[in-house]
Order: sequence, then structure tokens, then C-alpha cells
Amino acid sequence: MATVCVEPMEREERPGTAAALAEKIRNRTARVGVIGLGYVGLPLSLELCGAGFDVTGIDVQAGKVEAINAGRSYIQDVDGARLADMVAAERLRATADFSVIRELDTLTIAVPTPLRKTKDPDMTYVVAACEQVARYAHPGLLVILESTTYPGTTDELVLPMLEVSGLRVGTDFFLCFSPERVDPGNALYQTANIPKVVGGITPACTELGALLYGQALERVVRVSSTKVAEMVKLLENTFRMINIGMVNEMALLCEGMGIDVWEVIDAAATKPFGFMPFYPGPGLGGHCIPIDPYYLSWKTRQTGMEARFIELAGAINGQMPHFVAEKIQNALNDRSKPLRGARVLVMGVAYKRNIDDVRESPALDVMHVLRSRGAEVSYSDPYVPRMELGGEVMESVELLDGVGEADCVVIITDHSEFPYREVVERAAMVVDTRNALKGVVSDKIVRL
Repeated sequence: MATVCVEPMEREERPGTAAALAEKIRNRTARVGVIGLGYVGLPLSLELCGAGFDVTGIDVQAGKVEAINAGRSYIQDVDGARLADMVAAERLRATADFSVIRELDTLTIAVPTPLRKTKDPDMTYVVAACEQVARYAHPGLLVILESTTYPGTTDELVLPMLEVSGLRVGTDFFLCFSPERVDPGNALYQTANIPKVVGGITPACTELGALLYGQALERVVRVSSTKVAEMVKLLENTFRMINIGMVNEMALLCEGMGIDVWEVIDAAATKPFGFMPFYPGPGLGGHCIPIDPYYLSWKTRQTGMEARFIELAGAINGQMPHFVAEKIQNALNDRSKPLRGARVLVMGVAYKRNIDDVRESPALDVMHVLRSRGAEVSYSDPYVPRMELGGEVMESVELLDGVGEADCVVIITDHSEFPYREVVERAAMVVDTRNALKGVVSDKIVRL
């Protein structure tokens, strides 16, 4: 566990309130709450339970509340047995009743922050959560926002909402921002061992937030303000989004020049300094990289500046599903088969390998484009037995049966379970957007 010390309070703060909360946190008597029990909130809840805290999870979805209280996990990275043990030991409970906030000492908010169609931040869930917190807030409460958002959200939006209650930050309650860094499907880095960045409105806020997380997580990194903490997450994901955009553009350039982009990247990656390999693909997916940079872009526009790299990378990444569809259409044409009426099997619809999450998955965009051009589209994904596409519920087909019936198989998500060599043997043609068939030689293969 991280070692965290509470430093002296600023003069205007009441040491008693902060000191009393710090003591509760240290001796594990603090009553901990988490609003939002999804990919971020539920794993965090379990780590806090494991550190000895009693945790109350709050979620408006009755199905999640019922599942947790029954000891059932609905998150791939959350071990069901561990969850059941925590519930049985009465360390974890879930509710949809926000009035329990009256009984809590700490509260972490981990609700969705999607984009509107105009690519502006949609703060609906954060506002709704903060309204409930303000309604039941009390002296000595520590509130930590984890939802990814634009710099300034915590002190410009959340703080005024909570101070409506008459409580003063740093004196009566404490407020921090700590960006979530969840990477679904990552067996090496999970909630417990990913460094936790914390920035508070006041130094006491920062120290109390760091103290709480330091009981359960391996390393806590303090920063000087909530704005810095908010910008940290945006820098991390904007860095990835822009570099993915760059390598996707490189793939387009190599395509036009008849160069194997994958070979280029592998050779460049042998350089021991000054280069970090990124890989092209069918487009961006997930709940972070396709969304978070636009929060920064929106905030930048509010200050009269332009986020040119973000907008350009977004445009390049956004065209990749169309490029993949063109690749499929051209490959079929080369075999005297039109796309209209062709049977296309998509291998993998999750946004990345070995997970069950289809949020913002490029597979969905590719399938939409193919359908709009008249193709008959099916999919196979061991992690996604069924999903909705364009208002229609689709079910995953048995892979090798689907391969045998398809005019074209396209690899969108490179799950490790797929029997790639057998797919190539049975398929009429395979379009590989992930270099999953690296080292496999066949005239059936068309690579991105």
C-alpha cells in the first residue's frame, strides 16, 4: 500500500474536520461510497473492500444493483468469486437510493461522460450525480470525481453545485479529481497497480483523496490542482489518438505506394530510442480514445484557440471504416464479385481483443457501411453473443460455419481465441485489418 501523510491544513481550513476524516480513513472506519458501478466504479469498489472498507455502491440501473447484491459480476475484469465473497462478508452492498450519502464519509463519482452528436461534452450524468450529492451532503464528506471530462469541470461545475448546500470546500467538505485509468482486458495492469493521480481544490482535499486511495492502491501521484488532474487523462488519450491517426495515415500512404506498412513499423521499432510503435487499424473504439480528446478540443475552442492535431487525427481515424469497406469492395471486385449481394463475415466486433465491450467499436461502423452498399453482413465474436446494429438484434454465428459460407471474411478484432490458420484454409478470401495473419502466406489474404 502507498504511504500517505496528511500535511498541515491551510489557515482557513478547520483542522478538526479533516483530521477526523483522516483518522477514519486510516483505521478503515470511513464509510465509503461509489456512484456508478460500471467498468470503473465496480473494480474500484472491490479494491476498497479488499483494503478493509465497507463500501456502498450507488447506481440508477436496477439490474446492476440486483446483480451485485446477489454476488454476480457483470464486468469481465471483475472476478465473480471475489465479488460474491465481499457481498457475503457484508463489505459491499449496492443501492439505487441516494439518501445513503447521509451515512457516507467518502464518495467517488464514476459516471459516464459521453459526447453529444455535435462532439460537445454531455455532462448530464455528472450533473445528475452532483445534484444528489448536494442534496445529501454533510460536514466531513470527501467527494472525488473520476469521470473523464474537460479541464475546469471540478471547480467550475461540480464545486458550485456542492457549495449550494451551504458547506464550504476545504472547511466543511473536501473535493478532488482523480482520472480513471481502466484498461479492460489488461491482465498486467488493473485498478490496484495503476498509479492513481489525485488533485484537490485545496491541499487538504488532495491529501485526503490521496490518503483514501493510498489504503487500497499501490501508488498515488499528487498533482497541484483539479485542472492538472483533469488534463492528465486528456493528454494520455490525446497522445494515443493522434499517434494512431498518424500511423493510420501512414497506412493510407503505404497503400498508395505499394509498401507493406506492417513491415515498415516492425523495422522502425528496432530503433532503441526516439520511436514508439503504434499500429493502424479499422478505426478507433472504446470509451476513452475516440471521445476524450474532443473534451479538450471543445474546451480549447471556448478559450479562442484551435486544437488542430486533435481535429486532423479525428478526421483521419474517422475515415478508416470507410477505407476498410473500400478495401473489401476492391478485393471482391478483383475476384469478379460485386459487394452488393456479397456475404461478408466480420470476425470480432468488440472494440479491442479479448473483451466483450462494443462501445464505439469500428466494427459497427464497417458493418454499417457494408450494409449501406448492399452486402449481407454477419459476425462471429466469442465475447459478444448478441448485439444491436441499426435497430436490429444480431447474433454471433459459429465461426468456421460462417467462414465457409462467406464470400469475404474481414478480421476487425483480433481475438486470441480465433483459429486464424484454419480460417484462411476454409475462407474464399480474408481481409486482415489487424495483421492477425502475420507470417501466414496465402493469395487469399488482403492486408490493410
